[in-house]
Amino acid sequence: MRNIRMTVSYDGTAYNGFQTQPGNLRTIQDQLEQAIEQLTGERLKITASGRTDAGVHARGQVFNFTTESLIPIERWCMALNGGLAKDIVVRDARIVPMEFHSRRSAKRKTYRYTVRCGRNPDVFKRHMEFHHPKSLDIEAMREGLRYIVGEHDFSSFCSARTTKTSFVRTVYEAKLICDPYEEELGSYAFHIVLTGSGFLYNMVRIIVGTLLQVGEGKRPSSDIGAVLEAKSRRRAGPTAMAHGLMLWEVFYEDEAPGP
Repeated sequence: MRNIRMTVSYDGTAYNGFQTQPGNLRTIQDQLEQAIEQLTGERLKITASGRTDAGVHARGQVFNFTTESLIPIERWCMALNGGLAKDIVVRDARIVPMEFHSRRSAKRKTYRYTVRCGRNPDVFKRHMEFHHPKSLDIEAMREGLRYIVGEHDFSSFCSARTTKTSFVRTVYEAKLICDPYEEELGSYAFHIVLTGSGFLYNMVRIIVGTLLQVGEGKRPSSDIGAVLEAKSRRRAGPTAMAHGLMLWEVFYEDEAPGP
């Protein structure tokens, strides 16, 4: 038996999230498991670093599985990609110790949420950018992000549907990066990038929805801190649309940056 770790990128537009769902809904996990079965004849279950919701994308989702297949590790990516839809690409494969577990072994994760602010959306990126036609106070949003950094109880920024018993998470880095203004569109994209020890259900999207209210002038930057302290979902803003979110990268032992 070998334990194989893979990194996969996908456009989540056409899928009902990563994880297998009841009712034969189309998911990324099902597509990957079917491709592995076609390749090896093995019916198995993969383990991912975390689930992504319907419409959410990934640049660096990590999953692993054990296999009896003797296919050389350097051939796995090309072989699997030949049986996958064009919106899913396995881009790395490596053999890892048997005790490696994509979710439990993860040390940090980075998510990126993209907003296009201005008159027109980019038609070619419409599935990966949330379009906000009105101007936003970017500096106020950056100021609001400062309150997110550190170890906090993120109850206010978590869906009531969560099954977690602890709401304490550590955010190591929170930043807002702006792309250049595009004259032909009359708009520009910016990215909210969060790196943390882990994230609660809808945590990133609720943080983004609350920050957009700050950018719109509906609440001050300091209100982000007050929302955190309240530990109440009712105090936070709306859950931002799924299609702007991307699981950017997952870090493991000896890979995680910083202290």
